[in-house]
Amino acid sequence: MNISARIIGDSSVRLWSLSSRERITRQLKSLKIPLVENGSDSLQQRGNNADKWLLIRCDFLFELRTFQSVLMKDDFLLVDDEHRQIALALVSADKVEQVADIMALQFAAAAVAGQEQEGDELLATLPSELTQADRSSLSVIDKSLRRAAPPLLAPLSAESASALEDQLYGNSYKGVTDLVTKWAWPRLAKHIVRFCANRAITPNQVTSVGFVLVIIAGILFYHGHFGLGLLAGWIMTLLDTVDGKLARVRVESSKLGNVFDHGIDLIHPPFWYMVWAMGLVGLGQEFNLGLVTVLIFVGYIVGRLAELAFQTFCGTSIFVWRPFDSWFRLITARRNPCMIILTVCLLVSTPLAGLWGVVIWTLVTTAVLWVRVVQGVKSREGSKPLTSWLAEAGAGERYATSYPVFSSTRSAYKA
Repeated sequence: MNISARIIGDSSVRLWSLSSRERITRQLKSLKIPLVENGSDSLQQRGNNADKWLLIRCDFLFELRTFQSVLMKDDFLLVDDEHRQIALALVSADKVEQVADIMALQFAAAAVAGQEQEGDELLATLPSELTQADRSSLSVIDKSLRRAAPPLLAPLSAESASALEDQLYGNSYKGVTDLVTKWAWPRLAKHIVRFCANRAITPNQVTSVGFVLVIIAGILFYHGHFGLGLLAGWIMTLLDTVDGKLARVRVESSKLGNVFDHGIDLIHPPFWYMVWAMGLVGLGQEFNLGLVTVLIFVGYIVGRLAELAFQTFCGTSIFVWRPFDSWFRLITARRNPCMIILTVCLLVSTPLAGLWGVVIWTLVTTAVLWVRVVQGVKSREGSKPLTSWLAEAGAGERYATSYPVFSSTRSAYKA
């Protein structure tokens, strides 16, 4: 389907050093939707005979998922539930001029009244076949970030700018992740994200620094400098949080950046543990290095394969199937929980125990993951994929303890 977009109005409010128009333009580029600039010709003439039009109010804040949700609709108006303003519309070509005019009138009225102008009278003049709904009608499940929350929609104002920056930053976090990323890094990472945003430092540049730290940490581990290696490693894990959040709040994600970032995350952990073991051998510790290396790599790879198998055969992420799986993700033997084991053991002067702790915990959590794969396959009904517990009707009430923890990363919303 041929879709074109038009931005209606403007806003002087900047969030994470981006103007509203810059943000929307980047979002449209990510969605591969051409933006038709304002001019004297009709929208249909300027849209190269587009089948559908995406009309966007510039004085509202959206996340990429808001656009993605609306693009799944047909002749749909996304309305601000408080003031009844049309914030976003996807309409057919024969209705675009009328809807664009109404949105322009609402924008002009809101600019004078400070978003206090009610919009019901203007909405009543639109064709009845246009669906009008607020954001609660859109899917709350964000599969890419494993969380549950309606897509973002908020009026832009100078007074709300700080709170909206917090909202954008909080929305960039996975709901289901490890305990370090979820609770230790959000506040500190936010200050670094702001530093980078204000100086036009790109996510790929942050990832590159993290990659250098991966190598430095590995070299330090190999030479038995475990404390300095862990310091470099922990800084790297912090930057691994920063680059993704910076990319999302600044709408700077790219395929190359995703491959670079996720490739580093996927490959380096077992090599860190291996060179840690080699560092211990260099310091005179006696153990079977070959056996430890095999256990490390087999346990790590087989664990990752369990996650892939569950996604393939069950149709969803293993960590969002049931609440148990989300809680288990906090401590699964990924890099950050294993770094905790190494750090604690080093603090009590037992780096060899830290190594064996990582090996044993990797094997244990991998076994649990494969048990869940078998249980998931048995629970699947025919070709129907398993659904996340976060997507169940009334999940907030049914899982009153787990839902507030995993529906979002709430600590990320604080200053």
